[in-house]
Amino acid sequence: MEALIPRIGNEGWQFPQNWNTSRQIAPRAGIRYPPAMSTNPSVTAPSRLAFFSLFRQRLCWIPTWRGWLALLLMCVAAAIVMVRGGYDFLAVNDPCPGGVLVIEGWAPDYALQETMLEFRRHPYAKLYVTGGPIEKGAPLCEYKTTAEFTVATLLRMGMTSNTVQAVPMPETRQDRTYTSALILKHWLRTQGGVPGQINLMTGGAHARRSRLMYEMAFGPEVQIGIVAIPNREFDPQRWWTSSAGVRTVLSELIAYGYARFVFHPPRE
Repeated sequence: MEALIPRIGNEGWQFPQNWNTSRQIAPRAGIRYPPAMSTNPSVTAPSRLAFFSLFRQRLCWIPTWRGWLALLLMCVAAAIVMVRGGYDFLAVNDPCPGGVLVIEGWAPDYALQETMLEFRRHPYAKLYVTGGPIEKGAPLCEYKTTAEFTVATLLRMGMTSNTVQAVPMPETRQDRTYTSALILKHWLRTQGGVPGQINLMTGGAHARRSRLMYEMAFGPEVQIGIVAIPNREFDPQRWWTSSAGVRTVLSELIAYGYARFVFHPPRE
């Protein structure tokens, strides 16, 4: 008897072989008949509209408890990797001795001492100092830019005036590292040409982004080396234990992401 009863299968209503499908069956009042089911992914359930057709109801996939657990574990693993390797990723060391040596003017005194040792350790043609206007105490200082102030500091530390040169830049609100690199490039062109090698020294967490900006400014024809001077304001291997380390590393990670994926240098 059951063989004569139609059933709902994967392709909709399924009738027995001896069932006369040409026969018209009048639906009974008050009975709600189920729609045909399909396993074809291109066939979806009908959507519902609401609020004057401004919203549409759709079916969507949501994670199970196993899926949420897997996402949580992936987030925890990513956080651990960022905490353990965030500073080491930013403070890249890839020196290129020779050519000219460059130091950013905002570097602290201990970084200037490391720069002097590097300059005396390898045969550099000259040391160039970049930097913009002094942002605090400028009326009390005879130097108007960090580049000029840092050169004066290096001369007091023992550098000679024929080996160090300030290349200041005007006030700029954004992309200051790229702007200082571009101004240095133009200044070198006026002084006989851009060298094939530039070794850049900067604060540890700022190293990777600084090299990226200099590579964008000078182009592939100039080899850019980088020397990351370790930060002394916090422990680089435990940067997450101090406010200075968290502020420095997290801000540099965000800034590097912007420089790598969002920033596009304008045409010269």
